[in-house]
Amino acid sequence: MSCAVVFDVDGVLVDSPHERAWVSSLARLVAGPWRDIAAATGYRPESFDTHAYQQFIAGKPRLDGARAILEHFGFPDAASRAAVYADEKQRLIAELIARGDFSAFPDALRLVAALRWRDVPLAAASSSKNANALMEKIELDAAPARPQPPVDRAGPSPGPRSTRLIDCFAANVCGQNVAGKPAPDIFLAAAAALAVPPAACVVIEDAPAGVAAAKTGGMKAIGIARLRDETLLASSGADLVVTSLDDVDVDSLIAGAPTSKIRSSPDRAGTPGRASDSNQRQPR
Repeated sequence: MSCAVVFDVDGVLVDSPHERAWVSSLARLVAGPWRDIAAATGYRPESFDTHAYQQFIAGKPRLDGARAILEHFGFPDAASRAAVYADEKQRLIAELIARGDFSAFPDALRLVAALRWRDVPLAAASSSKNANALMEKIELDAAPARPQPPVDRAGPSPGPRSTRLIDCFAANVCGQNVAGKPAPDIFLAAAAALAVPPAACVVIEDAPAGVAAAKTGGMKAIGIARLRDETLLASSGADLVVTSLDDVDVDSLIAGAPTSKIRSSPDRAGTPGRASDSNQRQPR
């Protein structure tokens, strides 16, 4: 039986400016309206690194991520400050998206194209309400044959156009108001939209919370370690961890038991295949 494949967006399909927006917006608040309390917290600009972003924000709904990182740094009244922080971050990321200040990962686009060619049901499932705006701006160089019609997109087509990344998915549940990861709700919604059982889905995620959500929902999970965070993803329960989606064996993925094309050698046993720099997230 062919499985369905569910893609997270930020960090999997798109090297988005989310991390940059979260880091910069907190720095702005600390330099401005929150400067009087900053010294009493554990926040230092250098301590808000990629590891902290992955651990406390990545994969979570906006308010949940804001509150988690503020609590981590010891800001007082983190729950009430989270809304202010989230709004500041949203203003900044909207500017970055409008400028097109982001890119898609080439290995992800190749995998999407290969799966579409094989008529595999695909879904996009991100907690971020910015995910669709990101995917709408990414055009594929060459649209594969047999494209899947998007689900729940009313209205006639405006006419011939190049295929956008957002058009590649038979189901799109990005930004739905459901419990955030590591709760499995967003992925269960994707399975329901595709009309397939959760056990017939493989989720591709870059965040430990997302991997945990997929496993809680009874799905297989591939962890894409673009930040060299293989250990975090594996410890969250990923069935396969790779550093490039080019390393995923497509036949095994379609069969619902994903394996890597990379064969372990004596000097790299247990180490996922290395990816080219173009498939890695850029340092912030």
